[in-house]
Amino acid sequence: MKTSRNLIFGIVSAFTTVLPLHMASAQQNVVESDSHRFVEVAEGVWHATGTGSVYTMSNVMVLVGEFDTLVVDSHVTGAAAEALLESLPVITDKPVRYLVNSHYHFDHAHGNQAFPQGVEIIGHEFTRTKLNGEQGNVLEENTFRSFSDPVPSTVARLEREAAAATDPVERAQLQERHRVQEAYMNAIDEVRPTPPNITLEEKMTLFQVVANGSREIQLLHFGRAHTGGDVVIYLPQEKIVFTGDMMLPGLAYMGDGHVDEWPATLEGLNTLDFDYWLPGHGPVMTSREPIVNFQAYLRDLWGKTAAFYDEGVAWEHAASQIDMTNHQANYSQLTEPGVDPRAIRRIYQLLNGQ
Repeated sequence: MKTSRNLIFGIVSAFTTVLPLHMASAQQNVVESDSHRFVEVAEGVWHATGTGSVYTMSNVMVLVGEFDTLVVDSHVTGAAAEALLESLPVITDKPVRYLVNSHYHFDHAHGNQAFPQGVEIIGHEFTRTKLNGEQGNVLEENTFRSFSDPVPSTVARLEREAAAATDPVERAQLQERHRVQEAYMNAIDEVRPTPPNITLEEKMTLFQVVANGSREIQLLHFGRAHTGGDVVIYLPQEKIVFTGDMMLPGLAYMGDGHVDEWPATLEGLNTLDFDYWLPGHGPVMTSREPIVNFQAYLRDLWGKTAAFYDEGVAWEHAASQIDMTNHQANYSQLTEPGVDPRAIRRIYQLLNGQ
């Protein structure tokens, strides 16, 4: 069933790794807080990244209107989201009214809990089912555990390296990295998955009051890709799209992906008229070339993995043997055979019909 909703907000009433040639112009307005760097891509449209003083992991988009603010994605922990909320006054004094989740993954949605009561959280129906526990505990899933379980070891290693460093500058750098990672480790224990309370299936449109009228904000689900519920946030007037992790400047994590459907889903992205795309990781982008490159990679990876699957090769062994070096011109890290085992495990699950 197709879902399309229109919400109007901001009305005062009782209803109150990347090649440089792909990057956007450096002439944009840039503002920083202690924890965040905000780049204004268009008037009132900000792309925010962490400065490194707090572990944020993912990017966010902030849309500032005349009366209120919309935030897309909430970072990796409640502590990271709190740092974001404390930083917003460097760009606006307008209160946050909506938070949109581009997808359910921990690095984009585990800060949801930090947003104040009264802030509506919007996401795909699949994102809600994942974060409310209908499909199991996301804190026990392979994706979350594979990224989070190694953190204590990283903290211990940084502590040892800082203690052993003889150069004062290097020691100070290692001590700062240790501080950030230790704070992140402690914040992980405080995460309480918080689902959207407003959901969409295919499309939702919001209108934000701005100085010259209203800003149209389209929330679009083109199909399954990085997860089962990826949403892109499209601003047709500004010709800007926030892609989350459905499309990154480099290779995206595929451990929960629908690799066979992903290229077709990206065709939906290509139908949009945009000049800038804001990824969930990495800088503001302008070129569409990475989209075509990634589609080619996904199709090739699916075909090569299916061949090993048909031969009865275990996914662990296939992951070490699959050769994607023919894509090295677009992804310089592909210097030898071998693919992220989490991606191959996932593709085998899909081939098994799971």
